[in-house]
Amino acid sequence: MPNIECFVPPMSSEDMSATMESFARSGAFAGMTVLPGDSLRATSVLRSIACAAAAEFVLLYTKDHALEMGLFALDRILAVADDTGADMLYADHYSVCTDDQGAKVRKRHPLIDCQKGALRDDFDFGSVLVFRTSSLRRAVNAMKEDYSWAALYDLRLRMKNIVHINEFLYTEVETDSRKSGQKQFDYVDPKNREVQVEMEKVCTEHLKRIGAYLEPVFREPDVSELSDAVFPVVASVIIPVYNRESTICDAVTSALEQECDFPFNVIVVDNHSSDGTSRLLGEMAETDPRLVHVIPVRNDLGIGGCWNVAVHHPACGEYAVQLDSDDMYSGPDSLAKIVEAFRLQKCAMVIGTYQMTDFNLEPIPPGIIDHREWTEENGRNNALRINGLGAPRAFWTPLLRTLNLPDVSYGEDYALGLRISREYRIGRIWDVVYFCRRWKGNSDAALDMEKVNANNLYKDRIRTWELEARIRMNR
Repeated sequence: MPNIECFVPPMSSEDMSATMESFARSGAFAGMTVLPGDSLRATSVLRSIACAAAAEFVLLYTKDHALEMGLFALDRILAVADDTGADMLYADHYSVCTDDQGAKVRKRHPLIDCQKGALRDDFDFGSVLVFRTSSLRRAVNAMKEDYSWAALYDLRLRMKNIVHINEFLYTEVETDSRKSGQKQFDYVDPKNREVQVEMEKVCTEHLKRIGAYLEPVFREPDVSELSDAVFPVVASVIIPVYNRESTICDAVTSALEQECDFPFNVIVVDNHSSDGTSRLLGEMAETDPRLVHVIPVRNDLGIGGCWNVAVHHPACGEYAVQLDSDDMYSGPDSLAKIVEAFRLQKCAMVIGTYQMTDFNLEPIPPGIIDHREWTEENGRNNALRINGLGAPRAFWTPLLRTLNLPDVSYGEDYALGLRISREYRIGRIWDVVYFCRRWKGNSDAALDMEKVNANNLYKDRIRTWELEARIRMNR
């Protein structure tokens, strides 16, 4: 029977004792080693593990709190490894956290499968990672760079057969109690910039190894190739909406107040709202003919489907510019800056910079989101690593009418951005042109684990499809 050696970070003597006892009770335990450094993300630490490991499998525990393994959990992991020939394994688990009353709460923490396109450096594997020692040693020996933050990411990208055991095999202490809407911006927080530089380098090298890397060579938009349409206006602000009577007037007003030297309109696709949204939009449309209030014939549309309705509408302009129904433009020059970016940068899509605010437009952490990780040379490659591209997003309508958006309500713009970046340049605006308002009614402010998993699984699938397309394009 194969056995497993466990490597853990420094922790309190009490937690250390409890963790070691837990390992010893859970199966084929071959000993525990306290790591020489405080971070598994350093290449030097992984090298020390590769040299020291004597058992057939290595377990890396990434937290510094007590770990409780399930009954015969190590034996179960090793049995699955033997059955599958896995290079790396991870499992669902329980999390213990403290509620608002100070009581300990134990929650189920299911994970998702790691597919080929699961290139996010923040993919949730849990805190227990198991590697076949020969696979770990081979990968570490192939590492040429010394990283301070990205070594574990580099290691897992080098694993060919990663197996998810969808059984609850251990209990960890949850130390990050923030809501999903707060966690999702960690990767663009300026204080994490050094980390992101390393992560980008690792991902880029991975894309080169598998044949998915794209050189910075782009097609330029040519309207004669895709459409002979005559557009009634230069730009259209597109706002899909459903039941946003408390915010829709602010959004529409901020769009109609744009000051431009070209004609524009605002197309609101009202997805059969059942509150007062439709009435408010009808009243606003009566006073300003630039507002086009569209209620789709279909009743099965997601946000992407609503966008498709707007883009194919005869009132749509040459450029289709995003505005969410609970957000606002930062000033009257936002739309003009976006159209100028299209013309100067010869791109098929433009992404701006936004400010996180509360409902009253007061700035809130993490502040300005500018996605500085995007570069002309490597943005299209790095887009496969991060979980979003920024806002507001704007598109060249002739191309958009050819590609269309997936008819979903999460990730539709990211999927389109990846597809466009495969061939075309994406322009950037580094000035704040958009206010992203956070309030209790936001659909992504506090998602449960099931919804977070579903969203991440879909975006990973989008990346998988895009990865395959780029590999085929390079052949």
